[in-house]
Amino acid sequence: MKPTSARISQIAFLALFLFLFVQTEYRGHDEIDAAVNAFFRADPLVAVSFLLAAKSWTWLLLPALLMVAATLLLGRFFCGWICPLGTVLDLLTPKKRSHRPITALKGNLKYWLLLPILSSALFNLNLAGLLDPMAILLRGLTFFLYPLMGLSARGGWVGLYRVLGERRDAIAPAYDLLHDHLLPFRETIYPLAAFSALTLLAIIALEYFEERNWCRNLCPLGTLLGWLGRSSLFRRIPTGLCSDCGKCRELCPTTFDRDLLVKEECILCMECQMHCPRHRVSFRLTPRSREAGPLLPERRVLLGGMAAGLLLAIPARFRLPEKESHLLRPPGVRNEEEFLNKCVRCGECMKVCLKSALYPAAWQAGIEGIYTPLVVPRLGYCEYNCTLCGQVCPTGAIPRLPVNNKQREVIGKAVLDKNHCLPFAKKINCIVCEEHCPIPTKAIRSREVETLGPDGKLRKVKEPYVVEEICNGCGICENVCPLETKAGIEVFAVKDRTPIAEGAGDATQNGSGLGYQ
Repeated sequence: MKPTSARISQIAFLALFLFLFVQTEYRGHDEIDAAVNAFFRADPLVAVSFLLAAKSWTWLLLPALLMVAATLLLGRFFCGWICPLGTVLDLLTPKKRSHRPITALKGNLKYWLLLPILSSALFNLNLAGLLDPMAILLRGLTFFLYPLMGLSARGGWVGLYRVLGERRDAIAPAYDLLHDHLLPFRETIYPLAAFSALTLLAIIALEYFEERNWCRNLCPLGTLLGWLGRSSLFRRIPTGLCSDCGKCRELCPTTFDRDLLVKEECILCMECQMHCPRHRVSFRLTPRSREAGPLLPERRVLLGGMAAGLLLAIPARFRLPEKESHLLRPPGVRNEEEFLNKCVRCGECMKVCLKSALYPAAWQAGIEGIYTPLVVPRLGYCEYNCTLCGQVCPTGAIPRLPVNNKQREVIGKAVLDKNHCLPFAKKINCIVCEEHCPIPTKAIRSREVETLGPDGKLRKVKEPYVVEEICNGCGICENVCPLETKAGIEVFAVKDRTPIAEGAGDATQNGSGLGYQ
């Protein structure tokens, strides 16, 4: 069992993580005061990858710099005292088990994961979020476990109502309490949900072969923190086994190598100090320097890792123009490359999206775009007065904007399809898209025309048209289109995402910018 202080710290930070996770949700308020993005802003791997890829700085990541400074002083304490995924691994896996290490995970594999991530970021391809432990945990919760909990709770409550019959009103306040403070606001099925869950479950399953298997052999954040903490002043005394009892080796969740504690893998759980039968182990600040050895096991690992990152980055740069031509991004994203360099792939923006407009990208955005948010208008739309996605984004990849500014941000432009739109294809009136357009001066308007109907007779039909100057591509027109399959109006991405000018469209009352296809 871990020392009381470490265990309390772990439980406290996991509880904080889960509390902030639940708070990162629409609860009837336009502002989210506290969100789980705080953990990402204190994540050194997120900060380093951001700096290398974006070649810029944001004060949102100041907590990560403080974490780096603390690691340089104390060592790799984050993994043993704070990391939510590490705590989950400690809580869900058995403590006493026979160790059957997976040989393939040993050695340099963790460097072959971290180095390509850092190298590709240097070449403007930020993939850190794919293997960041907090991102993996958050995606598993957001895309799979939390929606599953919501569906199960609602289904169970319906069954309970049926059993109680007329007495169900007595427990209605309890459901309102759950819905307002714990359950997800809406029911959503996400792409990549199963993959996200399997990834998290695979990491947990690794624990049954070896304690903290993910942390010591794979985790890129842990490897980075180990590097930073190699020369920390906070040391274990003695550095190796002090007797033949071998208790330290049995208790250590990371590793002793040739009876010496590998400092960059020590997570400062202090298990050895707690259970030392002779009370000889201690941890203290000491200025004494010790030879730490080479930073990497072999030079070829450094060179190979950098080359691997370059090989990943080059194809992504060639695909960028193609991506910019067809992907709909959240409001405020004006440059695809800049967005990809900053996005953590955490899924927070999708979790808070009020009208289910955002979903994780799969292969349609290439490897560099996996898990990044896409607007899918047929499934949802961007609420005109909502700014939640920008509020919860950890790195500012989706900028936090005032409502007035966000309303003028361009996601794309709506285009009418005359082969499907009812007034054009069937010669019948339909103004659903115009009625729902949230732009005050209406980006979708209609004009009455005389046309030949399917029966060969002249009839008057209201034909819609798009005022491109003021269309922000929110997607509500495509979402509410009554056609069951392909919508009669679709939103397409545009390269020029310059915000709509104030007052634009007020004088546009004729058919300019029809947007026909």
